[in-house]
Amino acid sequence: MNDIRWPTFITITVALCAALFLAIFLSGGPAPTTAAVGIDANRASFGICFGPDRYSCVVDGDTIWYEGRKIRIADINSPEISKPGCASEERLGQKAKMRLQTLLNQGSFSLQSIDRDQDQYGRDLRIITRDGESLGDILVAEGLAERWQGYRRDWC
Repeated sequence: MNDIRWPTFITITVALCAALFLAIFLSGGPAPTTAAVGIDANRASFGICFGPDRYSCVVDGDTIWYEGRKIRIADINSPEISKPGCASEERLGQKAKMRLQTLLNQGSFSLQSIDRDQDQYGRDLRIITRDGESLGDILVAEGLAERWQGYRRDWC
């Protein structure tokens, strides 16, 4: 290092950094991460849940099984179909279930965690999104669910 003086050293260092920056810039930059570009990494063929063996299926408008895990959609509440308060609640609940199945089967999706991992029944709490949009929000917009308010309401 005795042969190289500080001004020369600084000039070479700046030139190398500039060359590295230019190479990264011209190559399109560093590879994006999945989170950075919002890539939906989950995909399955969802049926309707029936019987004891459940892997990837829809239980109702706000509960699914995905790869053997029971998931409660955390941002919505949909009408009950297992113990409905009235016939109209059950009909609306069936519509919500079928629409959720359609939405899930339309392509890949993401599962987003919330402030707690599971509910009191041991279901994973997740928000399901596609291209950054909540599938729950779609059900709410279509009148098949409501935003989760911390409790279930009577749909009758």
